[in-house]
Amino acid sequence: MMRIGHGFDAHRLVDGRSMILGGVRVPFERGPLGHSDGDVLAHAIADAILGAAALGDLGAHFPDTDARWKDANSLDLVAQCAALARKAGFTIENVDATVVVERPKLAPFIGEMRANIAAHLGLAIDGVSVKAKSSEGMGYTGDGTGIAAYAVALLERKA
Repeated sequence: MMRIGHGFDAHRLVDGRSMILGGVRVPFERGPLGHSDGDVLAHAIADAILGAAALGDLGAHFPDTDARWKDANSLDLVAQCAALARKAGFTIENVDATVVVERPKLAPFIGEMRANIAAHLGLAIDGVSVKAKSSEGMGYTGDGTGIAAYAVALLERKA
C-alpha cells in the first residue's frame, strides 16, 4: 500500500536568527523566526511523512509550548518522525520539497541539503529532491518578510 503525504511550513524572517534550511546554515542577514531552529524545509518534510502515515503533524509531536524543543535541530525532529512512521509499519520511499524565498539564492546549498535530509531519513540521496523557487516579488516570500516550504513524501506499508 502506497501513501502520499503533503507538508507545508512558513516562517517570518527576522534579524538576529540564522538561516538554516535542510540542516545547512545559509549565509544571510535574516533567518526564520521559530521555536526550534526554524528550518521550514525540515518542518515541511516532517509533516509530509507524518501525514502519509496518518500520524498527525509536527506540532502534535513537538509542540512549541514545550521547552525541550526550543532551538531544536529540526533534522533531528525529521529523523524522529521517520522513526514514528517506521514503527507504524511504513518505509519511506522518497521525499520531494520546494523552498519558496526571494533571497538568498539557494542553488549552491541544495546538494548539501539533500545529503543531510537523506542521512536523517536513512535514504539514498536520490530519494530526496529539493528545489528552490522565488515568487517573483509577490507576497511574503517575495517581499522578503517570510519563507515557505512545501513537501510530499511517498511511504509504503507492506500488506
